[in-house]
Order: sequence, then C-alpha cells, then structure tokens
Amino acid sequence: MRKYFFVIIAIILSTPLLAAGGIGVSLVLENQDSFCASCHTEPESMYYNQSIEKNPGTLAAFHAQKKTACIDCHSGGGALGRAQGLQQGADDWMLYLSGNYKKPAITSHPLGDDSCLKCHAIIAQQQRRGGRGTNGHYHFYLSEWQTVDPLAAHCVTCHTAHTTELASLQYMTQGKVAKQCDSCHSAMSGKIR
Repeated sequence: MRKYFFVIIAIILSTPLLAAGGIGVSLVLENQDSFCASCHTEPESMYYNQSIEKNPGTLAAFHAQKKTACIDCHSGGGALGRAQGLQQGADDWMLYLSGNYKKPAITSHPLGDDSCLKCHAIIAQQQRRGGRGTNGHYHFYLSEWQTVDPLAAHCVTCHTAHTTELASLQYMTQGKVAKQCDSCHSAMSGKIR
C-alpha cells in the first residue's frame, strides 16, 4: 500500500511538469507548418503543399514565403488568442486521434480581423490617416460599417487566404469584393459624416 502511495504522490507532483512540458513542446511544434499538416486532411494538406511551391498563388502561400507560420494567422491577437489557437489545435488533435474528425476539414474557428490586424494594423492605420479618398477608403470605413451592420465584411471576406487569386489584386476575388463594396455603401448611406 505504501508503495502505491509514493507512486500516486509522484504522479501528482509530476503532472504540472508534464503539462508545462506538453505546452512547451506544443509551442515549438505549432510553429512548424509541416507538423500541423501531418495530421490535417484535405483541404489543409493541399494548402500546405501550395505554401511550399516556388510561386505563391494564394495569400497563405505568399505569407508562408515571408516566414509566417499557419498558427500566426490561425490564432487571434495576444496571449489569449494564442491560447485559443493552442486549444483549437489540441481539440483537433484529439478528434484526429479518435477518428471523429470532419472529412473534408471545415473551419470551426474562422479568422477574425484580430488575426490579420496583429501584423497589418500599421497598414490599416496609415490608410485611415490617408483620408477618405478613394485609395483605401474601404479600410477607413470598415470599423464603422461593422458597428452598424452585423453582416459587415471582415478582412477575410475580401482577402481570401486559400483560393488562387492574383497577387497584383492582393489576392482578392473581384466579383466578391464588388458585392462587399455595394453592401457597405448601402449600409452606410446617410451614416457617414
């Protein structure tokens, strides 16, 4: 009986160390796109393969060539956003191990604007300061639109990450973007100072 007591105490004392070690390993592995892609099914494995091609045809592949890891976008801003990204990864891993994952994979946590703005906030601020002219006015008014319309656009509405688009158009789908412009103009008509 005494032997089991020491085993139980050892397990209890080592649990925080194992948890910290597991989190540490996760923090290292999450920055390696190949590790994430090793468990993911389609379409994520296709996205990873696109990211290692010489000429990026998608916004995600363009970011990968600039040394941006998948987790950099697939987690929100700050420590809480990173923790939520880790939690999502752990949940996905458990589903994968149990065989209960969705095929093809679907995003249950779409990217929020904070995922983009943690790197692109300076660009957005510059465009906002640039005035209300036609160059970038959509970024200038986006936050106002979002406050009056629950269906307002977000960064990923126009800048699609995993569809093949032209880099010269900043990976935007032209027909889709025009609809967003019309939606904003309709929602904001008479509300803009």
